[in-house]
Amino acid sequence: MTDQALVIGDTGGIGAAIRSELETRGAVVTGLSRSRDGFDVSDEDSIASALGALSGPFDLVFVASGQLGTPEKTLSQLGAQEMAAQFAVNAMGLALVLKHARRLLPRDRPARFAALSARVGSIGDNRLGGWYSYRAAKSALNQLIHGASVELARSHPQLVLACLHPGTVDTPFTANYPRGKLTPAEAARRLLDVLEGLSPTQTGGFYDYAGKEIPW
Repeated sequence: MTDQALVIGDTGGIGAAIRSELETRGAVVTGLSRSRDGFDVSDEDSIASALGALSGPFDLVFVASGQLGTPEKTLSQLGAQEMAAQFAVNAMGLALVLKHARRLLPRDRPARFAALSARVGSIGDNRLGGWYSYRAAKSALNQLIHGASVELARSHPQLVLACLHPGTVDTPFTANYPRGKLTPAEAARRLLDVLEGLSPTQTGGFYDYAGKEIPW
C-alpha cells in the first residue's frame, strides 16, 4: 500500500494516469512537471531545487518523464545533437532525479522507485535496428537504475528500483502508431500492479506491464 507518492511528469499522458490511479488507491500524491512547475529533468539545478524543497518520505517515486524525439531509421540520420538530447532526458535526467530523491525514500520500510523505460531499450530484444538515440538512451537508463539498485540495497534494504515498459499507450507520444494501444488508465493500473508485486530480491530489474522480465 502506497501512502505517500511522488510522480515526476504527472501532467503527461501516462504520468497523469499514474497519479489518478494512485489517488484512487488512497495515496496522497505530490506531482512535479515541466509544464506546470518548470521542473526540468535535463537541468540538475532544477531537479535539486524542486526535490530539495520536499520533505518526504515517499513510499513511491515514479518518474514518468521522457521524450521520443525523431527516431532515426538509418545510421545516415544519426546526429550528435539528437543523441545528446535523448540522453539528457531519458537517461541522465532520470538518474539525477534518483540522485536527489534518494534522501526522500525511507530506509526502514518498503519503498519503490520506478522509471519508465521501453522495450526498444533491450539489446537482447533488438531485431529491427534503427531508433539509435532513443534505444541507446533507454539502455543507458536501464544500466543506471540497475547499478543504483546495487548501491541502495545496502542503505535501503527494503527498496525496489524498477525499469518499466508500459506497452504502447494511447497518448500524443504515440499519435502516429498503429491501433492496438492501451489506454493510459489501463497502463497505469497494470504498471502499479507490477510494481507492487515486486520484492527487494527483484530490485534493479526491467519489466513490462504484464510483469514479464525483459532481457537486457
